[in-house]
Amino acid sequence: MSDMQKTDDTPLSGALVVLLASGAGLAVASLYYSQPILGVLGTDMGATQREVGWLPTLTQLGYALGILLLAPLGDRYDRRRIILGKAMALVVALLLAATAPGIGMLMVASLAIGLSATMAQDIVPAAATLAPEAHRGKIVGKVMTGLLLGILLSRVASGFVAAQWGWRAVFFAAAGSVALIGLASWRGLPRFQPATTLSYTALLRSLATLWSQHVALRRAAMAQGLLSMGFSAFWSTLAVMLHGAPFHLGSAVAGSFGLAGAAGALAAPLAGRLADRRGPERVTRLGAVLSLSAFSVMALAPLALPAAPAVQLAILAFGAVVFDLGVQATLIAHQTIVYGIAPQARSRLNAVLFVTMFIGMAAGAAIGSQLLAQWGWPGVMVMAALTALGALAVRLWPQGGAQGSTCHAAGSL
Repeated sequence: MSDMQKTDDTPLSGALVVLLASGAGLAVASLYYSQPILGVLGTDMGATQREVGWLPTLTQLGYALGILLLAPLGDRYDRRRIILGKAMALVVALLLAATAPGIGMLMVASLAIGLSATMAQDIVPAAATLAPEAHRGKIVGKVMTGLLLGILLSRVASGFVAAQWGWRAVFFAAAGSVALIGLASWRGLPRFQPATTLSYTALLRSLATLWSQHVALRRAAMAQGLLSMGFSAFWSTLAVMLHGAPFHLGSAVAGSFGLAGAAGALAAPLAGRLADRRGPERVTRLGAVLSLSAFSVMALAPLALPAAPAVQLAILAFGAVVFDLGVQATLIAHQTIVYGIAPQARSRLNAVLFVTMFIGMAAGAAIGSQLLAQWGWPGVMVMAALTALGALAVRLWPQGGAQGSTCHAAGSL
């Protein structure tokens, strides 16, 4: 299989779908291993709460920067070679984090992890390219299930490993897992023919062209970016919040909340099928409403039930299921919209969507940590609810002259 590219009408084997889903999941998991161990890590390194808060922020910024500068190369070069190169770079970055002597080096490693973990954003367009058109939403949904489970279960694994063997073991184990998936990708991925001959600078310039030409792309990116702010604010501050009063819980418990979020992520293939059958617009609005509802309830819980921490924990777990379901379903629907705009520019369209999304995630991590320090958990959740409301407003706003948004300026892209 590695000597040729599959055509759009060739069915994907189950093994190839599993490989793509696993690769996406293990790559993107690297962005989140630090989140449930921030409390333990900060204590071990003698770092302040604000210094520790920079770790997820730098990782998300690195990811956004990597998508912007590196992901468009998937339209110009063989995606298989790009995926393998990034896998090797990610292994090195994770080993650097595992051996970091202080918070400064760990910040550098966090930025490098974000840059190289963008191999996940080469894998998702690869799946869209390989999938038959009639089943693209379902196949992308399956690969995204792997990616989303990587996001959420990474917190479970990280919390457990840190509790048993220390936080450095988390990064050593992550490096080993990425090395294994790199080897499997070398053996199992097909080669990809370039979709364009544009130069690197022309590729980057075309991102702005795509943004200006396609209303559907702008709406999808802005709505997903807003939802991602609330998503990131929750997950990047949860461990620090649980570490303090009134809960005083460790990294294993913080990580276990990933199981609640994973339950929502499992609905990704369902969201893809629903987008294929009923249209993705309806799915985007439903996802925003679910997220808004969950964040609003979690904002009120500490105020309404200050003397019932056990009930607050149950509400947090349920809220994590609901808002993760909303955010992930909306993402699948937005990808279905975006990948249908210009097939020859899928890597660049994906780059625009995910750069905006991870700028939102970086902003959510940074703002969330400041709100937690200043206003506590209710402040974080109010911000998350407002961003979900903003996403819903974007999806409900009349499209006006968007009919031209899906026109294919193919020759220039």
